[in-house]
Amino acid sequence: MKSMTFKHWDLDKLDETFQLKQVWQSDVLDQWENNQQTVDDFEKKSILNIQASLIRGGRAWNETELENKFISPLIMIADIDDEQMGYFLERPLSVVINDIELSGIVDGMIATGIRNPQVPYFCLHEYKRSIEHQGTPDGQVLAAMLATRALNPNHRPVYGLFVVGLIWNFIILDKNNYCISREYVASNEDVFAIFKMLKELKQLVQIELIEYSNK
Repeated sequence: MKSMTFKHWDLDKLDETFQLKQVWQSDVLDQWENNQQTVDDFEKKSILNIQASLIRGGRAWNETELENKFISPLIMIADIDDEQMGYFLERPLSVVINDIELSGIVDGMIATGIRNPQVPYFCLHEYKRSIEHQGTPDGQVLAAMLATRALNPNHRPVYGLFVVGLIWNFIILDKNNYCISREYVASNEDVFAIFKMLKELKQLVQIELIEYSNK
């Protein structure tokens, strides 16, 4: 059995190894982007407060600073955690697909469970701009999403995100097709679209849980 961590994958290797295909339009992604979530006054004030810090220093932040000062606070404002699911950081993920072990540490994960992740539905990867890094941000998160889907009991589409500095790209894996969103810039008005997509994730996971429990 061959073992490769998430950081060793790029899109070309994933396409060839797992017969994946990038598509440029996805109904699942369209529905996620065109969600009906709203932003109330408290949420807007909280988002603008952390965005102000991002605008001042975000381009110079390292991964830890970006995670702690902006990404996690934004996700927590979206109120993901409850009695069924949570947002987990730096958790290991491992699965064997076609005699290949995919494994690694996921920067951020939304999964069922309140103390430890059980069934993951969403993966996030940050990417530091440095020559030491291996792989690519889109390849790393897609590899983690493949592992996530293998652990998902209903094998429905899974959701992902990769962040490079101020730029956010959302990604959908649906069967063997994946689709990457346009670039969202967290330092401008896009931050509210980003927030609503994060907020929508809670509803999407709840729907998956309800549908699975009714089978």
